[in-house]
Amino acid sequence: MPEPAAAPPAAEPAAEPADGLAGVLDGVLVADFSRVLAGPLATATLADLGATVVKVERPGSGDDTRAWGPPFVDGTAAYFDAANRSKHGITLDLADPADADAARELARRADVLVENFRPGALARHGLDHASVRAANPGLVYCSITGFGGGSALPGYDFVVQAMGGLMSITGEEQGPPAKVGVALVDVLTAKDAVTAILAALRHRDRTGEGQLVEVNLFSSLLGSLANQATGYLATGRPPRAMGNRHPSIAPYETLHCGGGEPGGTGLIAVACGNDGQFRALAGALGVPGLASDARFGSNPERVRNRPALVEALERALAADSAEGWQRRLGAVGVPCGPVNDLAGAFALAGELGLEPVAAVGPGRIPQVRSPLRLSATPVRPPVAPPRLGQHNDDVRAWLAAPPDRPLPAVTAPAPAPVLSPAPGPAAPDDTPAPECEVSP
Repeated sequence: MPEPAAAPPAAEPAAEPADGLAGVLDGVLVADFSRVLAGPLATATLADLGATVVKVERPGSGDDTRAWGPPFVDGTAAYFDAANRSKHGITLDLADPADADAARELARRADVLVENFRPGALARHGLDHASVRAANPGLVYCSITGFGGGSALPGYDFVVQAMGGLMSITGEEQGPPAKVGVALVDVLTAKDAVTAILAALRHRDRTGEGQLVEVNLFSSLLGSLANQATGYLATGRPPRAMGNRHPSIAPYETLHCGGGEPGGTGLIAVACGNDGQFRALAGALGVPGLASDARFGSNPERVRNRPALVEALERALAADSAEGWQRRLGAVGVPCGPVNDLAGAFALAGELGLEPVAAVGPGRIPQVRSPLRLSATPVRPPVAPPRLGQHNDDVRAWLAAPPDRPLPAVTAPAPAPVLSPAPGPAAPDDTPAPECEVSP
């Protein structure tokens, strides 16, 4: 059996990390031609893992999310900062021959290219997969679309939530369909993109071959519907919204408690995944007879008799607050917790020692710390996202130099004197397919 081909050496040495830490993707160069959320969040995750990421933006306006505010802090939209940490930033006008040459040289040197242009738009600039692969056969080329490469439908998260069925199972049972409170489909697609890119890099390590990676928001949503999707495939009956209730488990929902702390919701989330947990719940509430009641003795019976079950549980829960019940129920192993806002969520993460926030410099919006934990190759601390065109000089000089010259390390940008960039139009054929809604 022939030995697998050796992976081609990187076309250029990656930038030395400013913090001296080498990540698991140290030496991997990512050309980021994406904008909005799914693509940029995927490349930010690759940067967390040690890759050198060069983000390409339009001159004048840049990534759409630079104008998606308020809030703005120090001239930066919080939305943009959410997905663009630790990147080099360069502006290129693909309609300009010199800039198009620079973009093609970046693609030739890259190990990974991520783009979310409308299908076919990059071919006229020689930046489509076939053209770039001819010059760089080891390239992992990741294309992100809304509904697949054969569709011209615009890929906004909000529209995909509607068309992909997520809204139909979100919200109150008698209420209108509702979106999730964050651009969740973009986030899920970003994670799918990272997974596929890492698999393709592993394949390249073994064979020396790059490949085309394709992900789309619609498929990522369908793939994330888990039990709701398989329930439909098993029965042919589309599931419907049930508020905070679970279609197959009870009690697995929010329940009303007695008076609580000022500003609290008075709700507690209770998740009994088995009969033993339900017995512990009934005992702690002082109504152990519920566990032997024929209507509630097993999970299928509890699901069938949910209204009566909820009424009995909320009658007992009225004796204390959500905070009080959390302490008492948690002590006997019942999974439960109060309904926090984001302030409460970050505070709890801090109390648990999870260190959820990372500072990236004076006056800059802090970053949510990566949830990834690797013992041998820790995730790199984030660097503030780049100002528009911040690294133009460094990256252009590097692209014009021999490929063995290292790219200078990414550094935090200086404070901005303006509130926000002025949005500007892009040439229609060069506009990447937008991915994400303007989340409130």
